Amino acid sequence: MIVITGAAGFIASAVAGGLNEMGRNDLILVDDFSQEQKNNNWIEKKYNQLIDRKDFTDWLDSNYSDVDFVIHLGARTDTTEFDWNVFLELNLHYSQAIWKICSNHNIPLIYASSAATYGAGEQGYKDENQLAFSLKPLNPYGKSKNDFDQWALQQEQKPPFWAGLKFFNVYGPNEYHKGRMASVILHTFESVNKTGAMKLFRSHRDDFEDGMQLRDFVYVKDIVKVIKHLMNTKPESGLYNVGTGRAQSFLELANATFDAMGKERNITFIDIPEDIRDKYQYFTEADMSKLRSTGYKEEFYDLRNGVFDYVQNYLIDNKYL
Repeated sequence: MIVITGAAGFIASAVAGGLNEMGRNDLILVDDFSQEQKNNNWIEKKYNQLIDRKDFTDWLDSNYSDVDFVIHLGARTDTTEFDWNVFLELNLHYSQAIWKICSNHNIPLIYASSAATYGAGEQGYKDENQLAFSLKPLNPYGKSKNDFDQWALQQEQKPPFWAGLKFFNVYGPNEYHKGRMASVILHTFESVNKTGAMKLFRSHRDDFEDGMQLRDFVYVKDIVKVIKHLMNTKPESGLYNVGTGRAQSFLELANATFDAMGKERNITFIDIPEDIRDKYQYFTEADMSKLRSTGYKEEFYDLRNGVFDYVQNYLIDNKYL
């Protein structure tokens, strides 16, 4: 059986669907399933059992002999949350408990790290394991992910294979529930439908024009492919970037969304909220050479093609992946 934590959430539900497509229906889905707004993410997936997040570590410690792989994608992902105790419990201690059980019982483990670990990018975006010890994340979320990366790298007892995936800016179907933390594509789609216009953050730095802040935007369908590849090949354990390797602007992204909707472009700019202004990343771009060195040859979705697929095949008809 394959365990997927965070299974009612955005990326994990897409992974569950991707495994179903491979004929893997022997899934154990782990999450807090009481949040009804997430139901459409998982309710039609094929699985063996649902496990509440609070009960999972006890369940895993008792049922380890039936588990082939753990894909741990459950986490608190709000970059605007500044209560460290929230992240300490859900992103650090919970992940440590899962790691220890997988190590004790020789279960391969893939877990979600984040590009937020890179902070302002002063040291680049190369996923070398040792770089984790000198990174300076800009918010508690990024710190919690980097703290776990550091902790994992220091453990003597490890799963037989493990990979910490540094997801860059992921977008795509099944993120409908994410509110403020949803992709700018979803926000643009909703704003255009309501007002015919979209507001992007203006730049508060002289070296970036308004809307030209750059991120590495990666389609969730590519995330699913990467995870399948790592599960099948089990290359050298460690940290892996998961982006496209190409930074593009929020303005390009918003324009592509207007175009996919067949609407006239209408974009204005607003200030970045002060509570996140000094923690805002102006540039991210994944160095993808490490993943490529494992034999991963798939081409990543071009941003415009990904946006068109997302808007026209999912958002317009409110469909799920």
